[in-house]
Amino acid sequence: MTLVIGLTGGIASGKSTVSNMLKDRGITVIDADVEARLAVEKGEEAYKAIVHHFGSEILLPDGSINRSKLGAIIFSDQRKRKVLNDIVHPVVRKKMLQKKEQSIQQGESIVILDIPLLFESGLTNLVDKTILVYVDEEKQIERLMNRNHFSKEEALARIHSQFSLKEKRTLADAVIDNNGSVENTNLQLLRILNGWKEL
Repeated sequence: MTLVIGLTGGIASGKSTVSNMLKDRGITVIDADVEARLAVEKGEEAYKAIVHHFGSEILLPDGSINRSKLGAIIFSDQRKRKVLNDIVHPVVRKKMLQKKEQSIQQGESIVILDIPLLFESGLTNLVDKTILVYVDEEKQIERLMNRNHFSKEEALARIHSQFSLKEKRTLADAVIDNNGSVENTNLQLLRILNGWKEL
């Protein structure tokens, strides 16, 4: 039996670190962000719909979508964010489900669906268990400001466009506290996986 685990977190919570730890163990990780990037490549259906809705001013000179320009538009406007999500999410969901089925057919014991908006999008029905990568909001702000060169206001706007991690904590089956060292995060991950494998 394949155990399908939904991995989620908040922006700059360190979910990618945990995702890489899983990949290093040879576990298949199906990443919603990767699928979303592929879905909006030039010529794809979602790409055409996005350009139709948001106009050619969101394009780079080579015709690809300027992700930061589109990001700036949708983060400040909930209605436009919904339009974008309604275009991209169904395509991403379909691709992820195809890959999940493939992994199950191949008899893999664990498959990870890495979905940043797992709870917000109501996708917990796609998985058996959920893991949340948690950090304090101060740490999120600090990481976003350093990593993306955001002002504090920009960082907070990004963080508040998602459910708070405190809120997600109550929804997850397991929580990895990523405020400490990488080693500590890895230990927590192993403990969760080993516990679930014995179920």
